[in-house]
Amino acid sequence: MKVYFGFTVAGDRSSVEAAKKIVGVLQSMGHTVLTSHLLCEDAWEADRRMSPQEVFARDMSWLAQCDIFVGEVSGSSFGLGFETGYLLGGTPKKTILFYERAVERKISLLIVGNTLPNCILVPYSRLEDLEKLVHRWVPSPGT
Repeated sequence: MKVYFGFTVAGDRSSVEAAKKIVGVLQSMGHTVLTSHLLCEDAWEADRRMSPQEVFARDMSWLAQCDIFVGEVSGSSFGLGFETGYLLGGTPKKTILFYERAVERKISLLIVGNTLPNCILVPYSRLEDLEKLVHRWVPSPGT
């Protein structure tokens, strides 16, 4: 499966280790992660080497291509919210949102209160829990 992994570039990146763990598990399961570049230390700088229109076109193309959206939303940003809302409001694609329980009060209520049937919220308490949670909620490729 092609996975669009959502993670903040310009927002709070303190959950980058969780994001790396999720992407690592997705890749080990055989998924193609279209947006693994978001985990690079220079993700913000790399995006700024492109015009805003090029970033928008690239990301919209990946959103169209993906089979599923998986996001780490603990440090959610406007872009991450846009991507999530775009898919949930305009497509039937499954959206799985991981977030750290300890920061739930800082996350938009539009995320943690989401009740749409194609959205799965997955709170976690420890990085060690993520491998099991990814395997539980993200379908294996080909299913």
